[in-house]
Amino acid sequence: MVQDIKKEGKFNYLEVGEGTPIIILHGLMGGLSNFEGVTNYFSTKGYKVVIPELPLYSMTLLKTTVKNFAKHLHQFIEYKGFDEVILLGNSLGGHIGLLHTKLFPEKVKALVITGSSGLYESAMGDGYPKRGNYEFIKKKSEEVFYDPKVATKEIVDDVFETVNDRNKLIKTLAIAKSAIRHNMAKDLPQMHTPTCIIWGKNDNVTPPNVAEEFHELLPDSDLYWIDKCGHAPMMEHPETFNQMLEDWLTKRNF
Repeated sequence: MVQDIKKEGKFNYLEVGEGTPIIILHGLMGGLSNFEGVTNYFSTKGYKVVIPELPLYSMTLLKTTVKNFAKHLHQFIEYKGFDEVILLGNSLGGHIGLLHTKLFPEKVKALVITGSSGLYESAMGDGYPKRGNYEFIKKKSEEVFYDPKVATKEIVDDVFETVNDRNKLIKTLAIAKSAIRHNMAKDLPQMHTPTCIIWGKNDNVTPPNVAEEFHELLPDSDLYWIDKCGHAPMMEHPETFNQMLEDWLTKRNF
């Protein structure tokens, strides 16, 4: 997938298929490849799947906030000339999707969140970045999933590289703090965009009660559970995730 990334101006993105755009928003430690199953499936189902690289590490420290990532997404949608989009976000990506929908609701046809921050997250809860300690990073990466084998060496290596890069580590901590500051509990009841919530029953990062709170606070939402699943359902159970999402899109005529 990486070799297909388009570079245009300040935007780097992957684009596959034709139809209504589904814009996928990756998380803090999540690469574009995490959504390979979703991309391959929906790009053959009448959707244009678009995955922009979010500028997590390229903005100045003061601008490294969830709000600025939401603004960057708005600029990307304007640049692409999309009239209406479906946003799909995991973890931090879900939070960016939610805040973007609050700030720029006019082009968001639907929102899909999975393991999203925005209400609560424990990702940095216990001194997360122990630099140089590969086994610690491996253990933390495995805890993100119900099945630790999903945390491949490639995934662990990427996280290890991030927390051992001083610039990336500082930005990572800044983003985590920004995510906590941008709690959306008061905003969600005013957001009427149809929202699909797909959650792992065994999510340790954003526990199941977070999904239930999103469902209670968002006026037009549907909640789906995936059993034996952690923080990244689209990676652990791609077929189940895709089927749930397709059923919801069909039910809502999207």
